[in-house]
Amino acid sequence: MVWVIVLSFVFAECAFIVGLFLPGDSLLFTAGVVLAQGANEGHAWALSVVATVVAVLGNQLGYYIGRKTGTALIARRGGKVLNHENLARAREFLDRRGFWAIVLARWIPWIRTLAPMIAGAAKMDARRYMLATSIGAILWVPTLVLIGYYGAGLLDVLPWLKPLALWGSIAFFVLGTAYGVWRYRQEMHRPVDKPAPATSE
Repeated sequence: MVWVIVLSFVFAECAFIVGLFLPGDSLLFTAGVVLAQGANEGHAWALSVVATVVAVLGNQLGYYIGRKTGTALIARRGGKVLNHENLARAREFLDRRGFWAIVLARWIPWIRTLAPMIAGAAKMDARRYMLATSIGAILWVPTLVLIGYYGAGLLDVLPWLKPLALWGSIAFFVLGTAYGVWRYRQEMHRPVDKPAPATSE
């Protein structure tokens, strides 16, 4: 169950707009905490590797979606998250930092989802993008899963705190996902906010 949830959520967060509203960081950390309850060290490392590959594949799909369709239909009229201002901020971040923006984007939740589409729409070199997103995934996924796993293991000296950490992490993830899905539905119910066509003087 942990594998199914983690891999499906990681792929969705890295490939589709719904990922903007999913708690990817807390999911990876929670997965490590859950696996620590059964001393599944092998599973923690294996999940880190497979989820890293899935994160790269998800970002590649996001890149090609952006390359084929652009980002014109993302912004929503009156959107709190999906708006032209946030798209412009994400584009500015990528323009300013280039290659390293794709690497760093893994650690910035809302940019993590928008970056692949914007990079694709901007026709960033595919091989350069692949290298950057792979480095970012390698630094992102294993770090959070293994911090959760080994961090929970350190609580063996405080047995009473271990179940609190487990259920607290699960509750945070479940509530964060429910809130994210609600926010996504609210945003997507708004009409598309197409930029006004440029007028010639």
